[in-house]
Amino acid sequence: MKLTILGPWGAYPAAESASASYLIQTESVNVLLDCGSGALAQLQRHLPLEELDAVVLTHYHTDHIADVYCLQHAAMILMQLGRRTKPIEIYAHDADPAAFSTLAYGEYMHSHVIAVGDTLTLGDLTWTFGHTTHPVPCLSMRIEHGEQVLVFTADTAWNDDLVRIGRNADLLLCESNLYNEYFGKIGGHLTAGEAGKLASQCGAKRLVLTHLPQYGDLAQLVREAQETYEGPIDLARTGDQYRL
Repeated sequence: MKLTILGPWGAYPAAESASASYLIQTESVNVLLDCGSGALAQLQRHLPLEELDAVVLTHYHTDHIADVYCLQHAAMILMQLGRRTKPIEIYAHDADPAAFSTLAYGEYMHSHVIAVGDTLTLGDLTWTFGHTTHPVPCLSMRIEHGEQVLVFTADTAWNDDLVRIGRNADLLLCESNLYNEYFGKIGGHLTAGEAGKLASQCGAKRLVLTHLPQYGDLAQLVREAQETYEGPIDLARTGDQYRL
């Protein structure tokens, strides 16, 4: 399983980057996890749009779905040109029925409901979904390929279900939108120290900090996470790749 960071930013992308978006690949399937602003431009650096099989969304905040609607038109044009032979399958929760209803796009994009506790098989990947603590419904994700485990917290404040779904992750892709000084002051997101604490409690082998803020010294996030986690820690950067 290969993870490519397409967009590590929360809220809006930095220049030449993207907001929340990640490419997950095996020999049998190519999946886009979240589809934030700038995702399609970054995706095409690594994969032709003709070869994208599916999209899995955590929630409907714009920094996670902005490029879905561009992708709908891309799928349409590529199928009309004969360069795609099948629609893109997109998976998301339906706790917001109005938002979910916008995902399907004729014969070009087919939508499917996922929920906490569900198991989803995409190629040789197995996905399970957990609870988050966020202002809107949002899903955390555990992605397994054989014995390899990638876990994505999505956007969330601390909750104990994150420990359950993250257990023994080979790589914990963890939101770290807040510096420690904001602990208890801003809801819906984790501090770097909490990200390190989560990695420790999960027994994660590697921690990658993502959903990054647009201010401050980002290296400080790593230092703060190191106070609560002794394993390897990276800041997610556009184009970085990890093989599990």
